[in-house]
Amino acid sequence: MSTGLVRRAISRVSSNPASKLLFARAHASEVQAQQVEPKAQDNSKLKTFSIYRWNPDNPSKPELKDYQIDLKDCGPMVLDALIKIKNEIDPTLTFRRSCREGICGSCAMNIDGCNGLACLTKIESGEASTVTPLPHMFVIKDLVVDMTNFYNQYKSIEPWLKRKTPPPVPGKEVPQSKKDRAKLDGMYECILCACCSTSCPSYWWNPESYLGPAALLHAHRWISDSRDEYTKERLDAINDEFKLYRCHTILNCARACPKGLNPGKQITTIKQLQLSS
Repeated sequence: MSTGLVRRAISRVSSNPASKLLFARAHASEVQAQQVEPKAQDNSKLKTFSIYRWNPDNPSKPELKDYQIDLKDCGPMVLDALIKIKNEIDPTLTFRRSCREGICGSCAMNIDGCNGLACLTKIESGEASTVTPLPHMFVIKDLVVDMTNFYNQYKSIEPWLKRKTPPPVPGKEVPQSKKDRAKLDGMYECILCACCSTSCPSYWWNPESYLGPAALLHAHRWISDSRDEYTKERLDAINDEFKLYRCHTILNCARACPKGLNPGKQITTIKQLQLSS
């Protein structure tokens, strides 16, 4: 029955000139589509990512593994590429991420030799990019590093408001003028991503004793807070040959900070306060 219907359709086309024209156009468009399809495939923009891989369950030597993706089918940031690789190519790839907005600091890593946040780092044009963990940190797996020492150093500067007297109004917040509040700009924005500390050679050499740019920036944030009443005690706590004075003002920290902060400047200010106190 189906054969008969096809024969009738062909006979109608052959007998009607207008139908012949429509059939020819449809056939031509189909041929053109087949010719265009290979060209569309050639327009793909391929890029290779060499990513650091190491698995503690398989304790062999770390390696750089290459992954190739099409940038036309990927978001503009390095984190987009990592998520695409994990979702579509290799689900064993391990890295930290959370907000995708440069707020949480989770996706800090070394991209093409520079520390930064994968969610804020655009994919550079070129054939290949190298992605490795933050330098001079113990690797847990792949791009995930152990932040225990970093957070312990942050905790050691006691990053909370300390007072010797109660608030002016019991049970209420301690007021602060706009001028005093402005003194905290350039410090409170730190998201503790560790990009600055892990870019600092002094921190590489003395990670157990030197507090590092991030912790010292937060120390100065509380030293400068007009509501805090432990300024002298805070200065005395970090007045140490290693805790503070291992900083040699190399300023890698300022170049690495994804928030545009300058920890080196804050450390210099702390040193000046130490001299004047």
